[in-house]
Amino acid sequence: MGSDNRAPVTVVGLGSMGSALANAFLDKGHPTTVWNRSPEKAEALVAKGAVLAATPAEAIAASELVVVCVLDYRAMREIIDSLGEAPAGRVIVNLTSGTPDEARQAATWAAERGVGYVDGAIMATPPMIGSEHALIFYGGPKALYDANAEALASIAGAGTYLGEDAGLPSLYDVALLGLMWTTWAGFMHSLALVGSEQVKAEAFLPFAQAWFEHVVNPEIPRIAAQVDQGTYPDGGSALGMQAVAVEHLVDASRAQKVDAALPEFLLERAEQAIKQGHAGDGFASVYEVLRKARG
Repeated sequence: MGSDNRAPVTVVGLGSMGSALANAFLDKGHPTTVWNRSPEKAEALVAKGAVLAATPAEAIAASELVVVCVLDYRAMREIIDSLGEAPAGRVIVNLTSGTPDEARQAATWAAERGVGYVDGAIMATPPMIGSEHALIFYGGPKALYDANAEALASIAGAGTYLGEDAGLPSLYDVALLGLMWTTWAGFMHSLALVGSEQVKAEAFLPFAQAWFEHVVNPEIPRIAAQVDQGTYPDGGSALGMQAVAVEHLVDASRAQKVDAALPEFLLERAEQAIKQGHAGDGFASVYEVLRKARG
């Protein structure tokens, strides 16, 4: 693919993810400049057509769009600060993992230096980068995002702009990871329960999959609607009744000598919601407990 009409891009940071980003830009025909503290990590990219910059200043001078993917936000700031006066017209798209507060602080830091700044969060593994299955969230000034959206589409078919708040991408990132980890943890607790009686995970799996498909997943849109409306109809199964079932889960876990911390967490929050007057509401009313920090 010719690169004459493709915007030049600089990629700073060539770990596994940064290298995948640079590869994707090259594959889509973007003239790509790269820089990494350990230059040997650029060898395969240079062989493919990338230009290895000798310094961060040289890398950032090469392109108006600078994609940064380094260890942490401090490393990103140190690299940019090392330049002194940043070249005019540069836009940093920071795809370094961090927290919403770090992203907002970085946006303020960039604004103080007159540097255009968009923060992002990658919801993909390195092999997915450049495919339609890669999802990257972006937050920051819309004009900056719009001006670079075409180039950024090279690294993720599902680039999603969330708004002016630079912290939202990181917030979506940790929220989705939390959903993944807690779902996995709940499944593993179930496997530990049946495994305590020598039931193989493979034997239990079809029932877990059917339960997710026909019972768990269909409730997700209804829970989301209830949370937005602030009302939690019981749907024929009030929280007071469900708390009794969760108590049985706690008792069974203890009896089977399985770690009961997860169901104990659920029971404690359900009981707290009941004390707040939600005994007759649906299970989604536990949200009213989870949305507030304890104490």
